[in-house]
Parts: sequence; C-alpha cells; structure tokens
Amino acid sequence: MNQLTYDVIVVGASNAGGMAAAAAAEKGAKVLVIDKMKSAGYLYRYTIASLHSKAQQKAGVAIDQNELVNFLSTFAQGHVDERLLNLWAEHSSEAVDWLDDQVLKPHGAYMQSTPDAHYETERNRAFATGNEVTAADGKYWAMGYGNWVIEKAQSLGVEFAWQTKLEQLVVNNGRVTGVLARSTATNEQLALTATKGVILCTGGYGTNTALMQQWNPLGLKTNVYSDGQRDDGSGLVAALQIGAAKDEEPASIVFNRGAVPAGTNTEDFYAVDLTPPDDPGYLWLGSYPMLKVNLKGERFFNESAPYQYQPNAAAQQPGYLSAMIWTEATMTDQALAQYHTLGCSRLGFPGIFNGDEARAEVQQRVKEGLVKKADSVADLAKQLQIPADSLVATVARYNQEVAGGVDQDFGKEPSRLEPVNEAPYYGAIIGGRLLATLDGLRVNSRMQVMNQQGQPIAGLYAAGNCSGGFFWGSYPDHVPGLTASHAVTFGRLAGQAVAD
Repeated sequence: MNQLTYDVIVVGASNAGGMAAAAAAEKGAKVLVIDKMKSAGYLYRYTIASLHSKAQQKAGVAIDQNELVNFLSTFAQGHVDERLLNLWAEHSSEAVDWLDDQVLKPHGAYMQSTPDAHYETERNRAFATGNEVTAADGKYWAMGYGNWVIEKAQSLGVEFAWQTKLEQLVVNNGRVTGVLARSTATNEQLALTATKGVILCTGGYGTNTALMQQWNPLGLKTNVYSDGQRDDGSGLVAALQIGAAKDEEPASIVFNRGAVPAGTNTEDFYAVDLTPPDDPGYLWLGSYPMLKVNLKGERFFNESAPYQYQPNAAAQQPGYLSAMIWTEATMTDQALAQYHTLGCSRLGFPGIFNGDEARAEVQQRVKEGLVKKADSVADLAKQLQIPADSLVATVARYNQEVAGGVDQDFGKEPSRLEPVNEAPYYGAIIGGRLLATLDGLRVNSRMQVMNQQGQPIAGLYAAGNCSGGFFWGSYPDHVPGLTASHAVTFGRLAGQAVAD
C-alpha cells in the first residue's frame, strides 16, 4: 500500500474482485484491493457462461435470452430479481470477451465455446453457455490464469494489499467512506479511505459454521465438506452491521462428490478449510447418475438430475446421506461417455473429468476405505453398513428395469441405465460438497448494496457470491459456468459503476 486514501477499495481479489478492480482502473480510478490471504489467482474459474461471446459466435452457438432467463427464474421458483438475470445476460459476453482479448490472448491462451449441452428430458434442460479458458495447446484449461488477471489489473495501476482482512465498514453521514482492516501478518489495524466507494467481493459464508447454522442449517447436514476455503462471511456481516439487506433464504452450489466413512453422522461431520487439489474424500464419479440408494438400501429418486438434487433428496431420508453403487464395467470410458454430463464432470476436455484419473481416484479411495469393493452385493452392503437383504433386492429390481430398457420406478432416461450385475462391485457413502453459498446482499442494477428499505447505501457495492438476488435454493448446473460468469460480469459492472 502506497497510501491510505483511494478512489475505490475492493475487498477480495478473486473472480469478482479482480474484474471490479480492473474495470474501475480502466475508467481512471485509483484502486486498492485488499485480500486476507497471500494470493487469489488459483481461485479463478475456468468455465464462464455467457450469451453471444465472440467465442460462441465463432462456434455458432446461439442462446435465446428470454428462454434462458425464464428457465433460471423458473428453476428458482421466482425467488430472484429477473432484472438482475437480464442484466447479466446482456453484459456477460462483455466480461468474457474482455478476458479473452485483454488477459488470455496476450499469453497465448484463448476462450473456446463449448458447442453443445446434451439433455433428453425437461428435468435435465441444459444450455451451451460455457466458455472455456483454454491453454495455448488447446488441450486443457489455462490453469492459474487468475494471476494474469491480477497482473493486468496491476498494469492498470491497481494496488494489492495481501494478508489484509476487512474488519468493518466506515460510514460518515450515511455514506460508506472506507474500511477498517487488519494485517494478518503484523496485526496492525489500518484505516483506509475510499472517496468513490467500496466494492465487496468477499464470497459467501460456507466455512463459518455459526453463520451456516443461522442461515442454512440444513446445509450443515446435507453437506459433509466445504470447499469454499476462504468463505467466512466477513463481507456479509460487515454490510449487515450498517443496515444492508440480505437474501432471506439460502442458496448454494453443491457437488454430490463427498465420500465419507460408512457410519458417518452428518450432525457432527462438516470438514472445512480444505486446500485443493488435495481435497479429502473427493469422488468425481459421484456426479455420474449411477444407482443411488438411501441408507436403508432403497432407491429413492431419479439419479439423472442436477448435482444438488441428490443431497436435496437425501435430506428426506434417514441420515441425510446416499450410497452410490456401481461396477468395474460402468467405469470404462465407453460407459462413462453415455451419460453426457456437463461442465466440470464432462468426460474429456472441455470438462475436467478424465476416465483414467477417475479410475485411479476410485482405487485410491478404496485404499483409504472410503470406497468399498466386494465380490457380491450382499458383502458390499455389509461394508457400507446398509441392510444386505434390502440392497440385494434393490439391485435386482434395478437390473430388471435396465434389461427392459424402461425405468418404471423413477423414469431415468434409457441411455443412462447401466446394469449393476457383474463383480467386482463398488460402493461409497456420499454427501454434498459445498462449493459456495450464493445468498447475498441485495443489490440494484448498478451493483449498489440496498438497505432494509430498498434504498441504495451510498458508497457501497457488491459483486460475486456475496451479492444476492440472482440465485435461490439449488444451483442450476446445467447452465455451465453461471456462478463464475455472475462474478466476473457483475464485478466488471460494479467497477465501472463506482468509477463513474
């Protein structure tokens, strides 16, 4: 930090924060970004949604704005501000194109549009929204490109103060004029002034168990891991302390990839502050719609659905967990390809899911005891602590339906029916992995934070997962890259708005 007074202070340096800082600096503002950790480049996401980006136009991908916005609103049962959805749709390509032109191409990387989003039933309605941050060789994502975003912001004059944590917002005459922050390295308190405004890009609250208990208590039971390593809710709390309004119901993005030991009690199992890529209990295969049963060994829902539907459905079952059952045969590339999954679970680039790596992960989890392997379904049930008679009967019934090509019990698509009839058999107890909470501060179309009376709080803006009105309940993962796009698009808009 070269000084204590800036035009704009951005709190948080990842997706929304980096974009907000660069956008404000492009308009001539003197910008400081504070971030409580030592770095943030590794947090930037690789699949970013948009409508009509240059990459999508090149690939011939066309998405109707009204169709998509109405889908998102319907998915959320209307618990969203459709004006924000339309604002995102109208500006999403600007953020993607800026990243492509200003950040990726100077480093030899580029945006690549995912040209398809396979689905067969309305339950799995999908949109080809993904733009992939692609490395120069075209074979994988440009990992770590977030560092290039930060470098770009620095080239525009943005300063970064790492290991600097927000403590509270400073308000004078009803206007936010700065922040009180503390160095986590020296414990020094800093009074920082923002003459134009403060932009909160602090993420959610998933690692703060007290806030989870207050705002999303069911999430503590259905999720067994929290992968939002830095989401302590500090920005939300600071804004609420000065009268900001927040979404009243929880929203989150959850992956059904959390393997836990058999017999786990979700009332007291919630592992937080994990560090990728060594996340314990990760099981990518969990996002594939194979046979899932409750802890009684009974099938209880259509496994072919958005990721989060599994922990949602399990919340209606004893123990809040599921067991996934599969065989060696269902792990071949040919078998995995038939599921046509989207986003990061898609088999092969532009997804991250790789058959060889997935099979290796399963074997590693077998060694750890999180995945069980057996020569019979009955033995597998005993290892999973599930009633053997029940699981044997369930598997037999499932195989009967697979053979007939029709899932009469729950209506799963025929293309996603795969037999479970050949040893060795595999099984794992699965819960949710909370990537992020998405219920945030109420904002208007200029990204200004609103108070309880629906009026903007002067000098205070928010973007990314700490901003609300955009999501409700479960995350629509069949719109690939939506959370990342929400962050970068609204971060860019917030930076532009505060600098005007």
